[in-house]
Amino acid sequence: MSLKIKWPWTRQVQVETPGRRDSALSALSTLSTPASRFSDAQSILTHLGLSHHSGSTSSGNGDCAASLWERCNENGLELFRQGQYAKAEEMMQTALKTAESFGPDDPRLATSLNNLAELLRTQIKYAEAQPLYERALAIRERVLGPDDPSVATSLNNLGALYENMGRYAEAEPLYQRALAINEKALGPRHPYVATILNNLALLYNTQGKFAQAEPLYIRALEIRQQSLSPDDPDLAASLNNLAEFYNAQGKCAEAEPLFQRALTIRQQALGPEHPDVAITLDGLGDVHRACGKHTEAEPFYTQALVIREKALWPEHPDVATSLTNLATLFDVRGRYSEAEPLFKRALDIREHSLGPLHRDVAASLNSLAEILCAQGRYAEAQAHLDRARQIDETVLGPDHPSAAVTLENLAVMCKAQCRYAEAESNYVQALSIREKTLRPDHPALARTLNGLGELYRLQGRFAEAEALLGRALGIAEKSMGDQHSDSATVLNNLALLRKMQGGVAEAEALYNRALQIDRQMLGPDHPDTATTASNLARLYREQGRYDDTEELLRHVLAIRERAFGVEHPNVAATLIALADLFCLRGQPDQAEPLLRRALEIDERCLGSDHPHVAAILNNLALLCHRQKRHAEAEQLYQRALQIDQGHLGTGHPDVTRITENYCQLLKQTGRRAEAQALAAQAKGAGQGK
Repeated sequence: MSLKIKWPWTRQVQVETPGRRDSALSALSTLSTPASRFSDAQSILTHLGLSHHSGSTSSGNGDCAASLWERCNENGLELFRQGQYAKAEEMMQTALKTAESFGPDDPRLATSLNNLAELLRTQIKYAEAQPLYERALAIRERVLGPDDPSVATSLNNLGALYENMGRYAEAEPLYQRALAINEKALGPRHPYVATILNNLALLYNTQGKFAQAEPLYIRALEIRQQSLSPDDPDLAASLNNLAEFYNAQGKCAEAEPLFQRALTIRQQALGPEHPDVAITLDGLGDVHRACGKHTEAEPFYTQALVIREKALWPEHPDVATSLTNLATLFDVRGRYSEAEPLFKRALDIREHSLGPLHRDVAASLNSLAEILCAQGRYAEAQAHLDRARQIDETVLGPDHPSAAVTLENLAVMCKAQCRYAEAESNYVQALSIREKTLRPDHPALARTLNGLGELYRLQGRFAEAEALLGRALGIAEKSMGDQHSDSATVLNNLALLRKMQGGVAEAEALYNRALQIDRQMLGPDHPDTATTASNLARLYREQGRYDDTEELLRHVLAIRERAFGVEHPNVAATLIALADLFCLRGQPDQAEPLLRRALEIDERCLGSDHPHVAAILNNLALLCHRQKRHAEAEQLYQRALQIDQGHLGTGHPDVTRITENYCQLLKQTGRRAEAQALAAQAKGAGQGK
């Protein structure tokens, strides 16, 4: 079992900023003037009897300027919340221009700088946001002193910017200083202290410093439990973040009750249709999806989408988040025709609301590429991944961790097409980025090593594969524990390597160890547990242990039918494995209906010209061939060849395999000249590749 790269999964873990009076990410008191009353800044100016050029506080205009600033600031924040970023920026620019007239040391100037910077950061305009954050910080340090809580707010926000830019080493001391200021000025158990603890924990989590992150999450939660009412939304935020952390660690049983508690608080405090309720519903969907309970996950994602579509602007980025989460679930379940339009709609929303060069646009492109690859539409997938890579490098820089994700996805696609040289180049680049930007024991580094090691195994480069897989296993066990599913994934690939090297007994031990981990951590009916069992069944089959093979495969089939439904490509793969077993036992009559059913599933799910369909056609042709149903076999070989040549090229190993089988049929039916011509054609194509 090779590791499936985790395609970008857009999730809302609240990164909060202390200081309700000026933080665009914090809840503000009810606005005195609804944003709907003023569609743009000029409307406010007209309402107040001012022009864009009347910023002076002298000559009786001071009160008007102050009122203008307050209205623009409040309406800008409301438009920001609604996701209407262009209008929000216009409002905030007017507020900033007005604040400049109050003097260089006016607190309102720092507030405007901070809020505009936060809007720009959200749009990934990091270079524009940084000087605004820095100027706000300088004003507050100069006017309020270096130990004022408002300074801590600016330090926190600048730290968040550096974290987004991948500048983790610079972000950490800013968070640490903000924490020290708030602990000294407000006391170690103040809610603002909890906010900084939360953000520092998120930074450590991103860096893979899980042992350092967890106690900070817990301390933040404890502070809020002691200092806030039991139905305070900020308490729900801490519960939600700790739950997200546990879910990412594979601790679903610990995550779910925290999510449920957060959901109860948010529904009671904010109402059942508040956008923050949707955040926790997404988390509950994540937990059930991680546990393989896909049917149970769907209502949570659907409800979150309904809430956001009703509560937010139709093109709000959070609506795209819900569309992506629901589409990802459909993708996992093989419901590609339902997933693809949702991914496309999410992409359209993000391009419109965030701009064509936003990081979330790259994430949507990656998601679309994944589903296109699953359907064998490699050319379309390549175009999306190339564009995502261009966005990563343009906006974030070639060495940002997000760029490594796209490179790994490109590698997976190239590997599926046997474009091994290109796959290796992408993996090596991704590995270089991971090693430069992450800790040496970060789990993402283990996943990249695992992918590259699996590629080397496929190429027969066993010594290189063993070194990388061994290193990946060491990292996975150190960072996630030796009972985590990431460790089981690497153990599977090590087992495959040992089997190819002839170490059957060692391979079996590795498979059994991986299976034990999956059963213990994920449960006996989890799809990943079924994958490990399927790999072990393949080993049993090659050992001639057919009864053991059949028992395992039937168990795998039952798991996959429950988890994915009866029409999923993974179900088809299990049917093919069972059919192969029956062929080995000399039971073609039992094999053929399984292959026919698998063919129907893959044609319905993947399309009639997918390479997986070609593989089943080849298997059916072989079965007919052995039964001397030559005419039927020939039609199946021809159709399989046509599919694979169109998708994979004439020199691909799968095309070569089908061609050899077809040539055998031609020879056995006395058509040697045709067989020789077909073989020569295939040889020429292979040499010209």
